[in-house]
Amino acid sequence: DCGVAGVLDRFGQIEPVVLFTADRYRYGGRWHDCLPRAAEIAAALPGLRRVIVLPYDGAGAGGSGIPGALSLAEAIAPHEAGEIPYERLPFAHPLYVMFSSGTTGKPKCIVHGAGGTLLQQKKEHVLHCDVKPGDRVFYFTTCGWMMWNWLVAALASEATLLLYDGSPFHPSVEGLFRLARDERATLFGVSAKYLDACRKAGLEPRRSHDLGALRLVTSTGSPLSPEGFDWVAEHLKPDVQLASISGGTDILSCFVLGNPTAPVHRGEIQCRGLGMAVEAFGDDGRPVRGTRGELVCTQPFPSMPIGFWNDPAGSRYHRAYFERFPNVWCHG
Repeated sequence: DCGVAGVLDRFGQIEPVVLFTADRYRYGGRWHDCLPRAAEIAAALPGLRRVIVLPYDGAGAGGSGIPGALSLAEAIAPHEAGEIPYERLPFAHPLYVMFSSGTTGKPKCIVHGAGGTLLQQKKEHVLHCDVKPGDRVFYFTTCGWMMWNWLVAALASEATLLLYDGSPFHPSVEGLFRLARDERATLFGVSAKYLDACRKAGLEPRRSHDLGALRLVTSTGSPLSPEGFDWVAEHLKPDVQLASISGGTDILSCFVLGNPTAPVHRGEIQCRGLGMAVEAFGDDGRPVRGTRGELVCTQPFPSMPIGFWNDPAGSRYHRAYFERFPNVWCHG
C-alpha cells in the first residue's frame, strides 16, 4: 500500500523490533519484488532486531540484501517442538497500533486495547451481521485497512475467514463473485466503489453465479449510492441483506451499520451501532435533523483508543476528538 516514505512515516514513530515482509507479491498478473523496499525500510529502523521474510507462493525465500534476515521456516525451526508460553495480560493491554491517513501531517499512531476491541467487533459480527459458528466471512481488504482487523475478529465468532489477495478486477471483474460462489460465502464485504464499478460494467452475477449461501452484503469506504442498492437487489441477490456501514480507523469498528431484523431502505444506513450514542451536531453542540452536521458519539464505547503512541499526558488524543465539544467524541 505504501512506498518507503509512507511506511517509515508510520513505523518510524513506533520503533518496531521485528519486521515481517513478503519476498514478493502478485497483482494484476504481474510479480512485484518486495525485498529492495524491505531492505531500505529495515535500514532506516534503528531499533529493529530481526527481519523475517515470508515466501509469498510457498517457495523458499531468502533475505537477500537484508542483513540478518531469516526465512519464516528458519525463524520458527528452533521452537517447533516446544510449547509456546502464554502470558495473561490486562483487559486494556495494547493490541494494535492503527495509523491515520496522514493527510494533515504525519499519521497519528492510534493505540487500541485488546478487550474493548474484541467486545466491540464481536458485537458487530454476532448481533449486527448475524455471524454464526461455521459461517464463511469475506471482506476484500488490504492489511493496511482497518477492515482487515475487523475481518480477523470473526474468528471469535467461530467463523471461517475467506481471504483474497490481488486485484479484484483480474483476470476479470467477476473474480470476487466466483470466490463467493465457490467458497459458499455467507458474508460478502466490499467497498461502495467496487459495487458501483460492477453496476457500471453491467454485471449480473445472479444469472451466472449460485450465491445461495449468501445472507449479507456489506459496503463501506464511502457512501453507497441509491443506484448501488438497486443493483444489489436486482442483479446480485434480491433477498440478501444489504448493509452500508461506516466507522473508522480511530474506533476500529462502526458507528452505524446493519440490522438483520430490520428492513433495508434504498440509499439508507439501517441503524446506529448497539450501545453507540451517535448523533449529528450543529455548530452549537446540539443534535440536528434533516441537515448536515458533525458526526459525534455522546457516550463512551468499548473500542475507544487507549491513547496515542508517545502521548503520555493524552493531550494530542484529547485535541483530536474532544476539543470541539467537551466530553463528546467528535469524529467529523
